Amino acid sequence: MSQIAAKTYESTPARKVAFLGLGVMGYPMAGHLARAGHHVTVYNRSAAKAEAWVAECPGNASAPTPREAVAGADIVFACVGNDADLRSVVLGADGAFAGMKPGAIFVDHTTASAEVARELYAQAQQLGLHFVDAPVSGGQAGAQNGMLTVMCGGDVAAFDDVKPAAMAFSRAFTLLGASGAGQLAKMVNQICIAGMVQGLSEAIAFGQQAGLDMHQVLDVIGKGAAQSWQMDNRGKTMADDKFEFGFAVDWMRKDLGLVLDEAKRNGALLPVTALVDQFYADVQKMGGGRWDTSSLIRRLR
Repeated sequence: MSQIAAKTYESTPARKVAFLGLGVMGYPMAGHLARAGHHVTVYNRSAAKAEAWVAECPGNASAPTPREAVAGADIVFACVGNDADLRSVVLGADGAFAGMKPGAIFVDHTTASAEVARELYAQAQQLGLHFVDAPVSGGQAGAQNGMLTVMCGGDVAAFDDVKPAAMAFSRAFTLLGASGAGQLAKMVNQICIAGMVQGLSEAIAFGQQAGLDMHQVLDVIGKGAAQSWQMDNRGKTMADDKFEFGFAVDWMRKDLGLVLDEAKRNGALLPVTALVDQFYADVQKMGGGRWDTSSLIRRLR
């Protein structure tokens, strides 16, 4: 079954692009670029995944290294795991920066640190390249449906050049400031989610302990001030003890680690976020590292 849902694409000039990293997010994101008419070359650490992608998106190509994948590309998109993974595909003799043509733009969709974004932006500038940090929100479903929210940091000209192509997998693609601003905005997003999921967990656990029909309760309060995306999409599955819906606890802990490290640098006080991070550590100890983030409720049962 395809990981790339049908979508209607706006007509934009075809670009030669590369996509580095074909995980649960990157695979469908690259697919939307291809289906929107762009010429895509992909790279993935597992060549089998790249070959499967090309079979699903005929007329496009794969390459054995990032350097070879980006040859001649106007825009290079990437979505990998963390700061170290990002450096591994960008830097070095086989990295993307070694193969990008002058003036090409690297767009990083990894949720990484603002520090690495600024570091790679500076290196790109020295090489006559451009770098935009562009972490995404919307999860696996958003990637498959081509409806991600993308938060960007970088230069206006590079952002404007990239946006028409990036809308193939986005519903919003927004420049929020200079290099690093996209990563900082994603941290704001994760802070909001952490507190919201913990509140929803406590509410559902309380209601069940009180003997309420939580499906009915969620239907009612979901029409009022308590409504949220988390309630609409995860409330009933939380009540049913089902946690197989995408963004994993392990990934959330990685993201919250970035948040808490940045807070130490900028002096922000995040008492609830720090507490929820430890609650997620409890879920990991329960064996739930690959459960989705709504599994916070498990530690209350």
